[in-house]
Order: sequence, then C-alpha cells, then structure tokens
Amino acid sequence: MSMSVLLGWLKEISHGIGKFAGMPPRCQLIIRPCGYYFINFGMQTDSVNSEKQRGDRSDWWQSSEESATTREPDRPLGSGDAGRRRPMLMNRRYWIVAVALLTLCCAAGAMAQRGQFRGQFGGGRYRNMRSEDGRVHRNGVPDWKVDEKFKDDVFTFVRIRYKSLGRWAWDTDYPDADLNFSYRLQQLTSLHTDPDGVILELTDPRLFDYPFIYIIEPGYIYLDEEERVALRTYLLNGGFMMVDDFWGDDEWDGFWSEMQKVFPERKYVDLALDHPIFHSVYDLKELPQIPAIGFAQPLGNGEIYTAQGPGTEEVHYRALFDDNGRMMAFIGHNTDLGDGWEREGENQWYFTEFSEKKAYPLGINIIFYAMTH
Repeated sequence: MSMSVLLGWLKEISHGIGKFAGMPPRCQLIIRPCGYYFINFGMQTDSVNSEKQRGDRSDWWQSSEESATTREPDRPLGSGDAGRRRPMLMNRRYWIVAVALLTLCCAAGAMAQRGQFRGQFGGGRYRNMRSEDGRVHRNGVPDWKVDEKFKDDVFTFVRIRYKSLGRWAWDTDYPDADLNFSYRLQQLTSLHTDPDGVILELTDPRLFDYPFIYIIEPGYIYLDEEERVALRTYLLNGGFMMVDDFWGDDEWDGFWSEMQKVFPERKYVDLALDHPIFHSVYDLKELPQIPAIGFAQPLGNGEIYTAQGPGTEEVHYRALFDDNGRMMAFIGHNTDLGDGWEREGENQWYFTEFSEKKAYPLGINIIFYAMTH
C-alpha cells in the first residue's frame, strides 16, 4: 500500500466521521395553577421509523394532544446532521502512527454509524453541540415553543457546573439527558417545560430564579467556600437539589465529605419505598436501580444485572431535610437516572427496561414532589 493511498483512506474516513458524528463535547419555575398538575398518562416512544409501525404498537403509552412536535415518520429519531471534522494532516514518514490512526478512525466510524439507527432519540454524544441558532443541537429530540405570555411560568431543568477532583465531572450525559427529560416532562404531564434547560454555576445570581437544580457524578466534587455558602443559602430558602449517578463507597465518601462542609449540622436520611416521593405521580413498586447502558445485562435466570461492580449492588435513595421537614435534596447513589434519560434512543431493550419503567417515572415523581412540597 502506498502512502498516498493510505492518506486518501484517512481523508475519507475522517470526512465520514465528521458527517456522522461531529465533534465530541468538551468543554422559573413559577408553578402555574393547580390544573398543571393533572397528568396526561402515557409515553410515546417513537421507536420505529414509520407511521404504520407506530400505529401497530397500540400497547405503548400514548402522548397527550398537547405534546411537543414529532419528527417526520420516515426519518429515524436521533439522526440529526452533525458537523464535519477537518481531515488529518500527517507526516509521510510516520507509518506506525498512520496505521494506528487508521484503526482508531475505523472503530470510531463504526460506532458513529451504529448510532444512526436509534429507536427513540438522543444518545448522540459525539456531535456538534450548537445549532445555527445558538441553541444546543437537539439531535432529533422534538422541539416546541414556549408561549411568550408564560415564558417565566415554565419548569427549567438546571444543571450545575462544578469543579471535580476526579475523572468525571458536571457534564456527564449532557446534553441528551437534559433534552430528553425536558421533552418527556412536556409530553407526559401538564407541566409546561423549557425545551433547552440551563447550565449554571452555584455562584450565578440567576440560581435563585430556579427552584430545581441537578448535580451529576459528584463523587469527586470540590466546592470553594463561596459555592458552599451559595448552595446552603439556596437550599435553606426553598431550593431543591437532585443528585445522581455516583457509585461505590469512595464516591459516596467524596460527595458526603463536601456536603458536610455545606451542612455540618445535618445528616442524611435513607428513604424507604413508602415515602411519597416514590408515588407522587407514578406508583413505583420498588426502589429502582438504573445502571449505565454499558453495565445493564440480562442474566440466564431471567434476572437483570444492574450494579456497576462490587460494592454497588444496593441502591440508596437519601435525602436532606430542613428544620421544617421539607426535603431540600434527593440523592440517588448507586443508580444513574441520567443515563436512563440520555441513552433511551440507543437500545430498545434498555429503553423498555430502564428508561420507560424506571428512569422517567422516578424523575417525574421527583420533580412533582419537589414542586409541590
């Protein structure tokens, strides 16, 4: 094989990866009148690519008439266009490097193409994050407009940006977890929801405009004193924090060590299944453990493996309460609701077993409990 042929292959492969995958990411609620709390039961999964096929799935949950818009029936959801990468420049003398890059490109191209056939939507981690209008690229997640007359009367999913001492950080599962969950809230309930969500730091003055914040992968979280004061003030003044997706004793110790600096006088409370938060909208029959998509495995005996290694077998749902008994924080340990939202479109079995049955029902329960207590 000549070097010119190899360079040509690399150019085509890098062009294809950009086409399919894009660049990898780096980087008020005022509850309206009580009518908004009436729930439109049902979930439209849009997991197939034609109206006829969708019509045949009469056993699937149905969306409300006021649900957000859907995509054309002949286009797989989640198959939005992505940006292109620039071809690689190579020194002709480095054959070993060229071969290694060729192998890497082939593997990445295969994964990116596999992602084109998602049953639902979202799941495209490797793509351009911004659309031409400056909003986050939705990657097939249905969009909707907020009524200008009520633009301040919608629920907004707020993700907190924080510093981390470990390998994981605040942007895990972003943006598809935020987009998908916001869409399901808009679709399945009468709670009007912002389609985009917001990213804030704890010291942002806008924090107090939103009653709900979400922190993910906090096992190695590090807050400076100003952030600790802001979080404490926010929670004691009516704010609600959901914590998600950290596993094992070490990550729990890292998170709780930081929380003790925020609330040195408070202790967490383990929540049992009979707590109202597990029944506020959907009546859950278990404390669900949602694994990351790569760990979920059906076993030969009919059971499903949901842990993520030794020491993570037992799911914990814990809470912090203020002096009046109001829940300020809901903490999910050894579970990953964010993956259940983000990865719903990547695997039909995972969607059915975890997104539909567990991650979305529990997430909706948490929101409605927090907003009504």
